[in-house]
Amino acid sequence: MTPIGRIVALAALALGLLASTQALAAGQLRIGTLAPKNSLYHRQLMEVGEAWRGAEGEGAKYLVYPDGSQGGETDMARRMRIGQLQGALLSVVGLREIEPSIAALQNMPLLFRSWEEVDYVREKMRPVMERKFLDKGFVVLAWGDAGWVRFFSKDAAQRPDDYRRMKFFAWAGESEQQEIMKSLGYTPVPLETTDILPSIQTGMINAVPATPYFALASQVYSTAPHMLDINWAPIVGALVVTRKSWDEMSPAGREALRSAGEKAGLQMRTKARQEVDEAVEAMKKRGLQVHRPTPEQMKEWNDLAEKLYPRIRGRMVPAETFDEVFSLLKAYRAGKR
Repeated sequence: MTPIGRIVALAALALGLLASTQALAAGQLRIGTLAPKNSLYHRQLMEVGEAWRGAEGEGAKYLVYPDGSQGGETDMARRMRIGQLQGALLSVVGLREIEPSIAALQNMPLLFRSWEEVDYVREKMRPVMERKFLDKGFVVLAWGDAGWVRFFSKDAAQRPDDYRRMKFFAWAGESEQQEIMKSLGYTPVPLETTDILPSIQTGMINAVPATPYFALASQVYSTAPHMLDINWAPIVGALVVTRKSWDEMSPAGREALRSAGEKAGLQMRTKARQEVDEAVEAMKKRGLQVHRPTPEQMKEWNDLAEKLYPRIRGRMVPAETFDEVFSLLKAYRAGKR
């Protein structure tokens, strides 16, 4: 073979290897989540994968890593950026690592009074929010939620002061939240979600803000058998994939993924809200004690929330987004009246 021929052959081989590598990358989606295996959320992710594989064609691979096996939500956001994961089902804890304004949907305690209010605000903010994620290199496929945060503790508690003597679980990635808790006399202990159960069993923490579904699935309630029945804040999340992986898909794959994601989001929102009450009833049968604050105690909780808002605005939630949520809720409530 002539020198020119060898060069042409090597160039063709290099192009062939590049094309096969790109095809492999385009044909694989690795999705991380903290959701337990076989949970509602895991099942929905698997259904999304089935739809995508069918449209993307032979050789397409779709893997879901449940149970926090890829680390905490901050870790998963990092893994997506460096290409170790192509997507993740994240709560606001992980999503705010990508776009901070998303924190407005979860980190404003006692602000939302119903799921209807959460839905209204999210849908109003959704187009702009999804554009912000796209600009950061991520495509939002589905919006979901996981129930209201309640407080589970080893000892009975009903007033804000009761919790000042306790050690609280706090998400490791939310340093601003920890600083705010400390400023109000509370003791946060930063941990990953997978560390909650062993930590409460050993006494490292004795209070956990969590949804009833999570408390049941993780068995947290067996060590922290007291639940304060207030809707502190909604846990809101989304399924996202990297824009790079999205761009590498076939048009049919993108269409199938988008459609399946929308369907999964609706299922997650609808069924998760039903499972909150079912989870509480299941735990009550196994010894959970539910404590409902009196009107006087509820006023103390609302007063605490009012103290939190100025600390949250501009720190945990961008000021502009914070003000927008208040404005949207004011308009919604005026319309309801």
